[in-house]
Amino acid sequence: MQSVEPSSILLVEDNPDDVELTRIAMLDAGIEADLSVVYDGREALRFLRQEAPWEHVERPDLILLDLNLPQLDGRQLLKMIKDDPELRSIPVIVLTTSVDDHDVSESYRSGANSFISKPADFDLFVTTLRSLQEFWFATAVLPPRHRN
Repeated sequence: MQSVEPSSILLVEDNPDDVELTRIAMLDAGIEADLSVVYDGREALRFLRQEAPWEHVERPDLILLDLNLPQLDGRQLLKMIKDDPELRSIPVIVLTTSVDDHDVSESYRSGANSFISKPADFDLFVTTLRSLQEFWFATAVLPPRHRN
């Protein structure tokens, strides 16, 4: 069940190699989504609030969030998103290398919709992203996109 418009994903990731790996894995997984990338938490907040230079972007359908970010940490950003009435309905998937129980618990307490530890194996990462797509874009009903 594919929507007419491509899905929109915001990837918040500071490591350019991980960004490229995610792009390639998404292609291999058959994910036909518009992928926007920001490299730190402050930039992500400006993107989501449609502040310069992102005044004309639509809100994403889904956020993939790394925890370890410069300037504004992913943990802090998650809390800010979920505390904001305009942003809280956007599903946030924590996608990180962490397997720390504290990170998992704290992410869910802060309102994360899911916590995924990035698999080290590329094929497993593709399978993980395919499962993510199947659930969030083919099974779940997401809130409508809108401009603030």
